[in-house]
Amino acid sequence: MSAVRKPSSSAVSNAISRGVAAVADLLLPRRCISCGTVVEGEGALCASCWPDVRFLSQPHCAACGFPFEFDHGADALCAACYRDIPLYERARAVFRYDDASRQALLAFKHSDRTDVAPAFAGMMAQAGRELLAEADLIVPVPLHKRRLLARRYNQSALLALALSKIAGVIAAPDLLERTRATPSQGGLGAKARERNVAGAFAVRPKRKPQLAERRVLLIDDVLTTGATVSACTKTLLRGGARAVDVLTLARVVRPAQE
Repeated sequence: MSAVRKPSSSAVSNAISRGVAAVADLLLPRRCISCGTVVEGEGALCASCWPDVRFLSQPHCAACGFPFEFDHGADALCAACYRDIPLYERARAVFRYDDASRQALLAFKHSDRTDVAPAFAGMMAQAGRELLAEADLIVPVPLHKRRLLARRYNQSALLALALSKIAGVIAAPDLLERTRATPSQGGLGAKARERNVAGAFAVRPKRKPQLAERRVLLIDDVLTTGATVSACTKTLLRGGARAVDVLTLARVVRPAQE
């Protein structure tokens, strides 16, 4: 008589997780983060909202990822980067921050839609695949502790952790800290944004050995003028990082730049 093999603890755990997920889908169906329509699977956007989102791809600036209308060559820089090359080496984003994507970003950032982090991270993994292939460490832009307490989660850290699972690159969500509570960047011009975040970040002393000579992929939700990621990049380089790339979910593309 053959022995009956008991299922492993991991198999039981996986089965329970699938069962819990199935029940959750019945009781709380996933909804499009933009319009609220019920969606299947792990998608963040429904079939109606998806075509309105303006995804970014080549050709683009070799440094900041600013989209070009025409291909100017693999190493071409936009006017802004030509005048003032960024501290980070490369920045890439999934889609434009505009009327079509704004609601989805705000829901993720302010309305507890943390369930869409894996789907958004999957998009980021595609948009930043060359950055992830070279990254040693994934680091999110931090929130100040008071803002984190009020919001209850850091959307950039959720994206960083989800990307870590997808790409198999170590994430360090607490490597950077925001040392002072800066006012919101909303409504500020480029220079005011730079002043607002100047000196606002630090590497946690206990994490410095983890940073030494590493190529860091810095994660944020939206790239606007680049002031925040530039301030973080400066802090990471001073802390011992070999190089820094930036990957965001969205980026602002100003009409005057197009």
